[in-house]
Amino acid sequence: MTNNEIVMQSSPSMENALLIDKPITNKNYALKTAGFWIRFWAFLLDGLIITAVGGVLVNPIFYLMDWSLSETVWYAPMSIISAILYYSYFVLMTKFFGQTLGKMIFGLRVISLKHEKLTWSDVLFRDWIGRIINNIFIPLYILVGILPNNQGLHDFFADTTVVHEKVYIEKDIMQPSLPIKEENSEAAPLEEKPEPKKHEEKNEE
Repeated sequence: MTNNEIVMQSSPSMENALLIDKPITNKNYALKTAGFWIRFWAFLLDGLIITAVGGVLVNPIFYLMDWSLSETVWYAPMSIISAILYYSYFVLMTKFFGQTLGKMIFGLRVISLKHEKLTWSDVLFRDWIGRIINNIFIPLYILVGILPNNQGLHDFFADTTVVHEKVYIEKDIMQPSLPIKEENSEAAPLEEKPEPKKHEEKNEE
């Protein structure tokens, strides 16, 4: 099974007998979508990782360049570099691995609902444009628990969702009953074929 596969068909033995007034049910197994809270904890862990990486890589550069670390305006060097690190982390990890480190630890993965694999367009709409909007209007993250397939607003933009890698739920696909042909109890009478006429003997005795 590929990592981007959503539905796994089971292979039960199907009987050939006709079913009367009973629908045929095929068992499908779909990857379970991840709810709000597990995605929240994965996101929180990602935030801690980004902060730690920023502290190790970015802070020494600021000390060497004698730049201020205390400025909090959006155009300050620290704010710009932190934003680049933040969005690059989500975009690159999601594109090349399908999951961030936080999602890896919690067994989650981002999948596309329209493509076999995530495209650059999917990832940029999801983890760049979508996250900018979500971070401006933080309560929008609650949509994960409201929208179908547990999609956040950024998932909705990119037509993606987040699933558990190894947790499946069973779904039934109902099909209409098979039509039943009524067999005639009495066989149709056979038509008698006319017997060929015998040629009269020409020679009289």
